[in-house]
Amino acid sequence: MAGKDDYYNRAKQQGYRARSAYKLKQLDREFDLIERGDTVVDLGAAPGGWLQVAAEEAGGGGRVIGVDLQRIDDVERGDAPVETIRGDMTEDDTKAAIREAAGGRVDVVVSDMAPNMTGEYNLDHARSVHLARQALETAEDLLGEGGSFAVKVFQGQDLADFEADVEREFAFTRTTSPDASRESSSEVYVVGKNKLTGPVRVGDELTVEVTDVGEEGDGIAKVEGFTLFVDGAEAGDELRVEVTDVKPRFGFAEPIEE
Repeated sequence: MAGKDDYYNRAKQQGYRARSAYKLKQLDREFDLIERGDTVVDLGAAPGGWLQVAAEEAGGGGRVIGVDLQRIDDVERGDAPVETIRGDMTEDDTKAAIREAAGGRVDVVVSDMAPNMTGEYNLDHARSVHLARQALETAEDLLGEGGSFAVKVFQGQDLADFEADVEREFAFTRTTSPDASRESSSEVYVVGKNKLTGPVRVGDELTVEVTDVGEEGDGIAKVEGFTLFVDGAEAGDELRVEVTDVKPRFGFAEPIEE
């Protein structure tokens, strides 16, 4: 085998369960998805190639949890302990089992799930987006502030809307195609970093009361304890604003001209 098919041989030689392990390796190398000590949840984890990589990257202080409807053989690679849960990730019982296994803290959610292929491109694309949205919902439910997310999805007409939904939940997002993906594949990976947990998102319009002025001259308003810097506003102003940028712990807004 030559070119990208070399990843199949490489996986066999290096003891990874699937060539897809190199996709996660490349995503992690490019985006620093998994840090030492992280708790990682892998959705649709069978046969376990991504679990092997996650266990290596999370290290001894980390924890890795794999979820799949299929049985996954014990993973003995890397220093992080690996636990597998057999169940449907969309069910409350499965999410509760994940939380219990994670000890209440999840730093990274990844998903390499793909639908059963029908050969009808638009249908396969739609099903892949559906799976990706399920993974995003799980990430929204489990990730804490600053958490990371990576999910596979097929290119097509619904990709842009899905990317926009990821952008609303993370401070940094990118869509990429790892070198380990086959040349003939339409798959891409949508990556989100620095999970947002504040009460506002880009594009939100709301009325705020400016209570102070920051060092840069922007007005400071609080929304459920979250700091919002309002361009050109002064202490005592009460005005309608549109949120223009959101970071994990603060955001920016512009006054809306009446």
